[in-house]
Amino acid sequence: MMDRAERTADFHRLLSEESCSSDVSSDSCEYYQTEIFGLLPSSQAHRRAHADAVTHDPAESSGSWDPSVPLRALPVCLQAKRDIRERQHLQRRSIGNWDSWRRSQQTTRRRLKEHVGGALSGLLPWRHTLHKIEGQFGVGVKAYFVFLRYLLCLNLLYCVIIAGSVLTPTLVNRSSDDQKTKQPTLDYKDIFVGSGVLENSPVFHSFYTRGSWVDFECLNSPLLFLLGMISVLFLSIIMVVRRTVVGYKHSWLTGNRFSSNLSYKVFCGWDFSVQDSQAASLKQNFIRNELKMDLEEQKFHERVQRRSLRLWVRLIFLRVFLNFLVLVLLGSAFALIYYSIVLSQKKDLHKTLNLMLEYLPPITMATVNYILPYIFSKVSEFEDYSLTIQLNLTLIRSIFLKLASLGIYLFSLIHSDPSACGENAFGKEMYKLTVFNFLECFFNAFFVAYPRTFLVERFPSSSLAQMLGKKEFEIPFNVLDLVNSQTVTWVGVFYCPLLPAISAVRLMTLFYLKKFTVVRCCVPAQRMFRTASSSVLFHFMLLLGLSMSVVTLVVNINRFGPGGCGPFKDTTVLNVTSVCVKTLPDPVQNTISYISSEAFAFALILAEVVILTSYVSRGRANRKAIERLKDMLVMCSSDKRFLVKQHSTITRRQLRTR
Repeated sequence: MMDRAERTADFHRLLSEESCSSDVSSDSCEYYQTEIFGLLPSSQAHRRAHADAVTHDPAESSGSWDPSVPLRALPVCLQAKRDIRERQHLQRRSIGNWDSWRRSQQTTRRRLKEHVGGALSGLLPWRHTLHKIEGQFGVGVKAYFVFLRYLLCLNLLYCVIIAGSVLTPTLVNRSSDDQKTKQPTLDYKDIFVGSGVLENSPVFHSFYTRGSWVDFECLNSPLLFLLGMISVLFLSIIMVVRRTVVGYKHSWLTGNRFSSNLSYKVFCGWDFSVQDSQAASLKQNFIRNELKMDLEEQKFHERVQRRSLRLWVRLIFLRVFLNFLVLVLLGSAFALIYYSIVLSQKKDLHKTLNLMLEYLPPITMATVNYILPYIFSKVSEFEDYSLTIQLNLTLIRSIFLKLASLGIYLFSLIHSDPSACGENAFGKEMYKLTVFNFLECFFNAFFVAYPRTFLVERFPSSSLAQMLGKKEFEIPFNVLDLVNSQTVTWVGVFYCPLLPAISAVRLMTLFYLKKFTVVRCCVPAQRMFRTASSSVLFHFMLLLGLSMSVVTLVVNINRFGPGGCGPFKDTTVLNVTSVCVKTLPDPVQNTISYISSEAFAFALILAEVVILTSYVSRGRANRKAIERLKDMLVMCSSDKRFLVKQHSTITRRQLRTR
């Protein structure tokens, strides 16, 4: 019976969720400890084929040695790397001067690219801080700060574009006109509302007047203003779509339940170049957090497999009821926000009361967006999903809440009666939302999180301190705040051009506020989660916010036509572009007319269909190729395991006969 069991080979693919519980991996220790593994013909042939693929003569085959692949990146032993280097030296002597020079240039370019990439990565701010946060609180908290840094760099890039195409031409025009007007004094209310001095400053739309600083008609302030804003939106679309697609491709290639082997993390996860004790401690914490994530997922999958049909039916009914409860909460929140918007339109004579009424909708939105996500998080725990799915489900519900509440607020602004300078009024609303987001983060850090930590540390034996405890850093809610604030920036940048600069200052300050909150007031999470799919969801939510901002901008351009103030006063955006087109030569006008015609749009749609079809076909072919490669790896591993077992059986029989 033992010999029959040993002669039986188990050929099936090792899926990620079976990698720790499969019977095939139970004898992996016996498999790797046998001496016959290194002598197998398949293993030796694989090594020879891999070495020949790197170092064989280019005249023999088209797959010549690629000097762009460094030796340290090859998965071979040290002696094999030495042999490969000797073969490379011999090969350089046998080839001509031109090929030798070309390959040396490729190596130089590769090394230069590595050095430039290392230098650019060294310029990124807060690298040491992020490494420390990753070691103490896990990769999920680090992903939040990386996302915050990405938004900060994006807003700084917006500032450069706006300063070159919008602010500089207007300042040159105003200095040439020598317009000197008496500025009103600054009041505390102006900082929070955007009135008074700020209303006539470069912050808002009315500051950018119409003018031309050269004789060329196309280089006027309105057209440069429009080109600058279009550049900001197109850059945002390219950057956000690229990050979303790259993250989705990585998640799709690794799979929804991908996890590397635990033995690899235990025996190969340590970085032996670490010499500092603090860095070693951070590395230990990072490995421990990775193992906690793997064990948490394995425990959940085992619990799902043990569910009976009765439990599945009960769980389905419970999930339906909880989703209905979520819909009721969302409807109530939207009704409350709408009522606060209607109430804020009532004006009172007292200045302080007017300020409170103007901030009533943001306060209501912040209160709703602060309370309901915690309720959604508790609801997702009762739905009995994995931790990653709970996080993503909470994010989806919360981002729908935030974007829908912001959409209700924008809808009320669009359908309100426009004033004499409606562009400035709309920009002020976005300015107030940005200022209020910063005040909310400041208040949450120093008046909520820190007093709670102080109470727990100073009076640990009190019942209130034991009930509260130190808070955990809630990644979904903090990411939602970033997405909401960036959406407000995109919505208001056309009517408040310095809003990206204000957002950059706010994000820079927010980084240190959140760092203080995490390091001083929070404890590491008891349950870890993976951020591969969550990072994709972060950027997808950002893409939804960008889509909302584009739709709002198109509606406002049609609403404020002709404009009441600013560069498009008494004209429209289309009239500004048509005046510039008429000054161009006839061939250029004909080209622009054809590009804007229906015939070109039809040809463009056909080209997009062909390109998308080719990409879909290529994706299907790549998917099939990946599946075949996985099957080949499984069959190769099973074949080797079968041979090793057979050799072990024969060896034991020979020892018994002796």
